[in-house]
Amino acid sequence: MNIEHLVKMANQIGSFFSTMPDRDQAIADLASHLKRFWEPRMRKAFLEHIEKTQGEGLDPIVLEAVNRHVQQLAV
Repeated sequence: MNIEHLVKMANQIGSFFSTMPDRDQAIADLASHLKRFWEPRMRKAFLEHIEKTQGEGLDPIVLEAVNRHVQQLAV
């Protein structure tokens, strides 16, 4: 799994959701998007990257979404 590609995609998704006026809703929707549209192996590699690097390369909204919803994304 190419982690650089996953980070880039996550940041693009984060950019889209960052335009929402309600930040809490944007964060929840971002996490929901990752859960619905990313394969489990993609999410697993992504979460491992965050654990190893403390989210290196990720935009703040993406990191916040993952941190708030890590249990949802890990399943």
